[in-house]
Amino acid sequence: MAESLVAVCGLPGVGKTTVAETVADRLDGRLLRTDVVRKELLTDPDYTEEESRLVYDELFDRARETVGSGRSVVLDGTFQDADRRDRLATLAADLGAEFRLVKVECAESVVRDRIERREGDESDADFEVHRLYRETFDPLARDHVTVDNSEGLEATRRQVAEQFPERAGDPPNAEP
Repeated sequence: MAESLVAVCGLPGVGKTTVAETVADRLDGRLLRTDVVRKELLTDPDYTEEESRLVYDELFDRARETVGSGRSVVLDGTFQDADRRDRLATLAADLGAEFRLVKVECAESVVRDRIERREGDESDADFEVHRLYRETFDPLARDHVTVDNSEGLEATRRQVAEQFPERAGDPPNAEP
């Protein structure tokens, strides 16, 4: 089976990392998070456009290396710009990998609560950042699947399992 390049996108606080971890487990793929890459590259990020470009360029380089080595990769980031999503699709095509785009959504009241309860997470985004991104997030014009992460972990895992069936060689009835 061909390697996959999966981008998990959405607003801050909607649960992208939960979905991305679940997808990576199902694909036995490498998970790459913009929040982690940012902290590796920048000791005190200012979240400027230049820093964002640097982070996404590094993320794309790591994705290229991973898929090039024969392994699937799952990217976890807002991917709010259509240009970055298009660039990922082109990268996947150039590498001969299957490209999948997953948009994570979540009820605003749940997002607010989850952001307020965050501890020890690499993300620095607060609820105001969530609201700002909601205003600037480019609409998804390409094929994608949507996972609603409002109801909790088991419901989210079921949705991911429907979109990412077990691969050959996975144990039957494996935990999603």
